[in-house]
Amino acid sequence: MGLTKQYLAYRAIDSFNIIASGRANVNFAVLEKSEGRFVAAPAAENVIIWDLRMGDRKLTLRREKQEVTALRVSPDHLHIAVGYADGVVQIFDLSSQTYYDAICSLALHKNAVSVLRYDAHGMRLVSGGLDTELVVVDVVEQAGRQRLSGHNAAVTDAHFLQRLVEQDIVVSCSKDTQIKFWNLETQFCFKTIVDNRTEIWALAFVNDLMVAGAGESGMNVYRLRKREDSSAQTLETAVEGLAIDDEDTISPLSVSNCGTIQRAGKGRTVNLVADPNERVLSCHATNDLIENFYICTAEEAKQRLAKRLKKARKRAQDAAAAEEDDEHLSKELSLSDEIKRLESLKTKQKIKSIDVLLGQNKELRVLVSLANNSMCLYSLEASLKSRKPTAGSAASADSSVKLLRSLTRLGHQSEVRSVCFSNDSLAIGSGSGDSFKFWDRDAMQCLRTVPTDYILCSRFVPGDRYVLLGMKSGKLCIVDVGAADIVERIPAHESELWSIALLPDQKGCVTGSSDTTLKIWSFELIDAGEGESQTKVLSLLHKNTLKLEETVLCVAVSPDMKYLAVGLLDATVKVFFLDTFKFYLSLYGHKLPVLCMDISYDATLIATGSADRNIKIWGLNFGDCHRSIFAHDDSVMSLQFIPKTHMFFSCGKDGKVKQWDGDSFEKIITLPGHIGEAYCLSVSPNGRYLVSCGSDRTLRMYERTEETIVLKDVQEEEREQLENEKLATGEDNSVPLLPGLKLPSRKTVGSEQAAESIMECLEISKQFELEADDKPELHPLMLALQVKNPIDFLVTTLIRIRTSDMEEALLLLPFSIVCELLERLPALITQRPDEVELLCRVTVFLFKVHMKPIAAAKSMKPLLIKLLGLLKHDVQQLRDTMGYNLHALALLQTDVEQREGVQLFRDATLARRQQEKKRRAAAKRRIQIQMA
Repeated sequence: MGLTKQYLAYRAIDSFNIIASGRANVNFAVLEKSEGRFVAAPAAENVIIWDLRMGDRKLTLRREKQEVTALRVSPDHLHIAVGYADGVVQIFDLSSQTYYDAICSLALHKNAVSVLRYDAHGMRLVSGGLDTELVVVDVVEQAGRQRLSGHNAAVTDAHFLQRLVEQDIVVSCSKDTQIKFWNLETQFCFKTIVDNRTEIWALAFVNDLMVAGAGESGMNVYRLRKREDSSAQTLETAVEGLAIDDEDTISPLSVSNCGTIQRAGKGRTVNLVADPNERVLSCHATNDLIENFYICTAEEAKQRLAKRLKKARKRAQDAAAAEEDDEHLSKELSLSDEIKRLESLKTKQKIKSIDVLLGQNKELRVLVSLANNSMCLYSLEASLKSRKPTAGSAASADSSVKLLRSLTRLGHQSEVRSVCFSNDSLAIGSGSGDSFKFWDRDAMQCLRTVPTDYILCSRFVPGDRYVLLGMKSGKLCIVDVGAADIVERIPAHESELWSIALLPDQKGCVTGSSDTTLKIWSFELIDAGEGESQTKVLSLLHKNTLKLEETVLCVAVSPDMKYLAVGLLDATVKVFFLDTFKFYLSLYGHKLPVLCMDISYDATLIATGSADRNIKIWGLNFGDCHRSIFAHDDSVMSLQFIPKTHMFFSCGKDGKVKQWDGDSFEKIITLPGHIGEAYCLSVSPNGRYLVSCGSDRTLRMYERTEETIVLKDVQEEEREQLENEKLATGEDNSVPLLPGLKLPSRKTVGSEQAAESIMECLEISKQFELEADDKPELHPLMLALQVKNPIDFLVTTLIRIRTSDMEEALLLLPFSIVCELLERLPALITQRPDEVELLCRVTVFLFKVHMKPIAAAKSMKPLLIKLLGLLKHDVQQLRDTMGYNLHALALLQTDVEQREGVQLFRDATLARRQQEKKRRAAAKRRIQIQMA
């Protein structure tokens, strides 16, 4: 057997440049008991907790590959639920030391999660998805409880309704224009509101009002009331407006439409957010305006009504109508009396998401994530007496709106199109549509920002003091790194400057453009400034021009300074002699234009990447094609050789970053790439680092490790991964014998493996018991789990199954295995009372699913009676223990409160005495001054 070639693995370190991605919402978070300072924001596949005061990352919650589509911080601010594009919801514990590890992972939806919402206590979580279904999750049990199916389009918002009725109710809205009320006990919808003509995008609940934001400028407002037993319609509901389906008798709620709130912004309502105290309601559309509304208390609303009636009477000059009692006033309350418009906020960019927090002194803080990869925190006064909003009030001089914090410097405001490494491999340069940034490679922090036009390519000049930027306008800009300023703008070309290649002798560069020309430039230092402050700055001197027939898309110079390769729009690569521009070779073969190329360090190989998704490796001596590789699923955007090797990296519009061997033509590894398209990559001059940029606004850094990889192993792993992604038992998650009901969990590879592990465990236990007389050796699996008998082995196997996968795993078991498992349960319950909760759950679920065949089998009756007795006894014992502990803790709490109350009373008395003393001293001083 021949030697297998080994390679050193590159591993992803981290991603930077991204502040907040636009697909998911942002949320205020509480860390270190500080409210309004920390913010949870989605960043591609991660969630970053930003410290707004310091302007840097506090925590990063990671998951590979899948983009974050929804997130929600729990009411107690200890947990954060994150929904992803593949329908998985993960819950992280922010208060633990291992915050970066999810405490549970739940596969709930087939498509992306669109909304997550906790109930008032943070014990349950409702998740809505693009697959039109809602799933209610028990956070404590870490498993789904109900799956609600009924909407015909993607779910856009969902809330728990716990304010008016005793039943567990969820309210949801969807793009199918319907608002549905669900009873969680029966898992059925008991009321549907269908009076909206357009898609409903958001819901908000304040006091007894429900506000629905739809695809038009008006927001419908509904009043929710607890349905009384008497079916007679009261005068109040008649005055309020026509109630929706009043004859409905099964609904515990009556819902009546009581008007609309007219928004100033145009377009559909995107977000509708109420602060936790339900005093302020904020909303925004697809533009740059945030509108705020103040929700009045009952007394404030009556005062506003009285004021309005007083004005009306003045106008009518009607003195007879002046005597009205409070009862009559309250009946005539209108929506305008209960909801007051506050000052609007105007941002500089399109808004993606908002969150609001009402602080002390009625200060409203509005957190805004913008479409240009930035976040802002605004403050404004939110009270009944605040000044009236005027047209364009955000810009007016007397506006109460203040910009408290903004996160913009840490990332580009538009997509990054170009990246490059400095010659010492310590700094990274990145160019976008509006600026060029310098980054520290180790800290991944932005060091300098230079505002520019649209950048297409960039290169550090030898010495790392200057950077060359190729612009969309055709200009060639020279940027001074130390001063972070553009030294010179050279009108190099008439249209897009697509590529810059440095000459290997470090004395100049080559530029290629859409104007079908290729120019050679030499570096020179010229005087800048006069007298004593005279300094030398870099400039470029034009030496030569090569005119071609087609647009030049990329250029490369061979390290021996002999050849100049040019990639053209006609899908060919032409090779010229560098010194004379004499034609040498033409490389035919690509079907679409060549977008990128690079020449190896020894000038023997040239690799070209094209829009036809292929990479071709050519010999530079004779122009022969060594190999054509189908590399990516979309256009190959960038490729570069690792210095001093024949290995190279490539990235494409499919978002993947791949490493290839130019000698054996094999793919070495596929690195975790971008979500969306990858535009450019750069390998550091020392070959140790790699950085790439893409449409997900991230710059991703990879580092070469000392870990060796063998190609056969990597290929086997990729094959296994592909096989594992396909479910062996299909996608169906309906419960057998109950056709209308669907399980709250989704079938995953994990649940199939869990079912296999249960069957394997029962098989090993059976074998072990058969050989029990001969003192058998423990099975390797039992040794691995550190168990010595079949009972502990089975319990450990059940414990190791994820809670969310348990029901799906038990469903997959054949009936013969179910019977075998049930027969072992009495022994498990007797010997392992510490796991009574798990065993009880397994027993109940198996009986629920296999009720008919178990009832039909007469041999199962004694087993049932035995199980029932054991479980009743153990559960009662557990309840007694918990009740005892609960009351003991309540007693301790009362004792602590009494002690603290006495202490507080004493402190308050001392503070009051101190104030009295100060007041008397101040009064004495005033008297002395007056006498003087």
